[in-house]
Amino acid sequence: MPSCSLRKASTPPPRWNEPCDEHVKTDAKKKGRKAPKDAPAHIPLLEEDHIEVLGARVHNLKNIDVRIPRDKLVVITGLSGSGKSSLAFDTIHAEGQRRYIETFNAYARQFLGGIERPDVDLITGLSPVIAIEQKTISRNPRSTVGTITEIYDLLRLLYARVADAFSHVTGERMVRYTEKQIVDLITTEYEGKEVLVLAPIIRGRKGHYRELFEQFLRQGFLRARVDGNVVDLTSRPRLDRYKVHDIELVIDRLKVKGTDRKRLTETCATAMKYGKGNLMVVDLGTSDSRYLSRNLMCPTSGIAYEEPEPNLFSFNSPYGACPRCSGLGQVTEVALDRIIPDRSKSVKRGAIVPLGTYKSSWVFKQIEAVLQTHGHDLNTPLDEIDEAVLMALLNGMDEPLKVTSNVGLSDRNVRFDGIIPYILEQAEGGTKTVQKWAASFTHMVTCPECNGSRLKKTALFFRLDGRNIHELATMSIADLHGFMTGLDERLDEKKGLIAREAVKEITARSGFLLDVGLEYLTLDRSARTLSGGEAQRIRLATQIGSQLTGVLYILDEPSIGLHQRDDQRLIASLRNLRDGGNSVLVVEHDKEMMRSADHVIDIGPGAGVHGGRIVAQGHPAELAAGESSTAKYLRNELRIPVPKERRPGNGERLILRGASGHNLKGVDVDFPLGKFICVTGVSGSGKSTLIGDTLYPILSKHFYRSDMHPLPYTKVEGLQHIDKVIEVDQSPIGRTPRSNPATYTGLFDHIRELYAQLPSAKIRGYKPGRFSFNTPGGRCETCKGAGVRVIEMNFLPDVSVPCETCRGRRFDRETLEVRFKGKSIADVLAMPVEEALEVFGDIPFIAAKLRTLMDVGLGYVTLGQSSTTLSGGEAQRIKLATELSKRDTGRTFYILDEPTTGLHFEDVQQLINVLDRLVDHGNTVLVIEHNMDIIKVADHVIDMGPEGGAGGGQVVARGTPEEVVLMGRGHTYPFLKSELN
Repeated sequence: MPSCSLRKASTPPPRWNEPCDEHVKTDAKKKGRKAPKDAPAHIPLLEEDHIEVLGARVHNLKNIDVRIPRDKLVVITGLSGSGKSSLAFDTIHAEGQRRYIETFNAYARQFLGGIERPDVDLITGLSPVIAIEQKTISRNPRSTVGTITEIYDLLRLLYARVADAFSHVTGERMVRYTEKQIVDLITTEYEGKEVLVLAPIIRGRKGHYRELFEQFLRQGFLRARVDGNVVDLTSRPRLDRYKVHDIELVIDRLKVKGTDRKRLTETCATAMKYGKGNLMVVDLGTSDSRYLSRNLMCPTSGIAYEEPEPNLFSFNSPYGACPRCSGLGQVTEVALDRIIPDRSKSVKRGAIVPLGTYKSSWVFKQIEAVLQTHGHDLNTPLDEIDEAVLMALLNGMDEPLKVTSNVGLSDRNVRFDGIIPYILEQAEGGTKTVQKWAASFTHMVTCPECNGSRLKKTALFFRLDGRNIHELATMSIADLHGFMTGLDERLDEKKGLIAREAVKEITARSGFLLDVGLEYLTLDRSARTLSGGEAQRIRLATQIGSQLTGVLYILDEPSIGLHQRDDQRLIASLRNLRDGGNSVLVVEHDKEMMRSADHVIDIGPGAGVHGGRIVAQGHPAELAAGESSTAKYLRNELRIPVPKERRPGNGERLILRGASGHNLKGVDVDFPLGKFICVTGVSGSGKSTLIGDTLYPILSKHFYRSDMHPLPYTKVEGLQHIDKVIEVDQSPIGRTPRSNPATYTGLFDHIRELYAQLPSAKIRGYKPGRFSFNTPGGRCETCKGAGVRVIEMNFLPDVSVPCETCRGRRFDRETLEVRFKGKSIADVLAMPVEEALEVFGDIPFIAAKLRTLMDVGLGYVTLGQSSTTLSGGEAQRIKLATELSKRDTGRTFYILDEPTTGLHFEDVQQLINVLDRLVDHGNTVLVIEHNMDIIKVADHVIDMGPEGGAGGGQVVARGTPEEVVLMGRGHTYPFLKSELN
């Protein structure tokens, strides 16, 4: 599945969408509206042009009322953690989804699971809701851009119906005949000649086929042709079972006459019955033969293909997948340099790493027997052993191996399979621990049989306008769109008519992907390599293509990972959704998106407990005239300042040479150390490939001996100038309600140790485990430390209620009696970070971690807040704070991937302050980013491009922001120039 979830909800009939009868007139009075005297009680007084939310209290929302115009592009903005997602997703979308599920009958609802009613008084005017969220990318290696968008499914259908088949032996176009055509052809070409009509049975396979000949005899056939010679089946022919044979059954021997058409027709029918649609005609005068078939068949070699179906072109189907790699395009291969890193050693001294040093075991006895067979022993260095002997050790031996016993037992003849087959076997079917061990000696390589196409050979010999399906899957979306445009007109009339609808649909879908700035993607791109923004824009393109009307779309920061050049295309796509009669609600921080909206809602004024209120709303121009921090940034009254001077760095460099993974064009890149470096460029230009897939694995492998495999590169220089690397990526910090900021950062471990050292805890004999809500001992056993109990309501949604024993405090009474400065362990979990810093300010280890949380702007977050309720920006900043709390050496290399995700302008300023502090200590910070506020404050910018996909992969410009602007190359400099000015 893709990274972003697509959930559809629908609004039930009108009565479900209205307040009860008593509230209709009351509600009208509250709002100063007069209810019509003759209005029936069952007709609600609704504003059809607005969605109205009354009394929203989800998470940190402060009982807010908000009116959202329908059929408009509405942006919800505000500080990270101010309550934007709580309003859009956890209130509006959750209610729409709940109403949709409640329209099902009780029997169906019990299988769907219940959805909790959001804490809101009333929502009116709600349309069917589709949420396109930021979620974790699918890890399924079989999920690709083509399967997500369903374009590949349409291509499979197209190839199955109108593609031309070619022989994989001769390259000739395959032909097929009807039975009447076959009879006519034989009559015309062999008139007056004596021929054998044969049914091909076996082609190019080993075996003695004794039972097959017996079966033919029982069916009344007396002769067969074996390897070109006709044999009498009554003589019971014996074939060499280890040789490859071709066998055809002799159906008839006749002289072709136009007058005796009936016999020829019956003969051909019988031959095709036994030959599975194929027959062979041999001219006895010249011994020339010819294949004929009602299936697709090569006229020269006689090979035949089955009738193509869409699953022949599917790498997820056993009918189409490459048999070697099962449709994955990659196979596991043993890395010889990991098995034998030092050939100067002997086997006894541990030259073969998987075996280790010598032990008195059965495997070493086998190894010793192999070596002795070739005149060596366990003490012989491997560089003195012949390559053939070494290959026998690694890959095994065909002949039996004689192992001599040293304890007086008789010698044994055994089969020695070799070290490599054993490692591969364990990599596929061992336990998790054993698989991890085997993985340290293996790596994934492109499948040698299908060359990464994932498909069996037959599927690749069907061509459409000269291209096979794999060639189309490796095209960029832009090139595919160009190829498919007018394809039906380039085909012959019959095929064009068949292909027209499929071509039209593929062209439309690829066009929608172009509209949202994804022209650089290819259909075979794995879904797990997509960023959250890319996956969300794919879903957006799918929704544009569905052409629904009257729907409320809710999107979560669709501009993530999108270069400024493509902002207007994304905005145009959202406007197309709006103009199709839909309401579009976008949670966003992008300036251009806000300025292009019809209506903006600013939530704040602060974050967490300091937010949850509507600060301002209205047209962007109205909002910009206000006094909120968002308004001040929109009218440039507040700005993130450009540094007066750039840092010179420490003079050292980390140099990566010859990086050529994915679309990189063998680039050489210098990373000046002791600086704030920003890598930017249009989407798909190769930023993540260069840093995340090449540089970081190199550094991780060097410093931590990780098993990461960098993409191809020539060499790296300057590693001696840094001593560790830390990466902060976009993955979530936890998936269960038990995960929280205190546990993720390691802060709770120190707090539990502190509580265990208190006199009242020592007297009772409490250890740190007593203060954990995840293990028995001190937790409340009624709720197992969760603080709530889930009540199953059978046909209604499950309800979470505070635990009646601990009243939501998670621990038992005895544990809560241990207090530090009057605070129990449950009180600590309920504290915001800023309050906790006041309480634990004198405890160095605890205070240090709390200060880093404060530094990244998370002072409002409570220590025990469930990680599932954190926004994307909050989760990433908690990860950043965790890394910042670790001691830096002044030679640390930090890598951050789009750290401004989910951050308001004010939050970005705080982030820059933290990163500046790291660099000022002598460290190097490298950020992959599109946000101009980050790029303009960097000391060194590396701009990748010039385009995405195949048109990218080069370093377009490098230097300070001012130098990049002066170079005037690429798509980044115009926007950077505007910011600097």
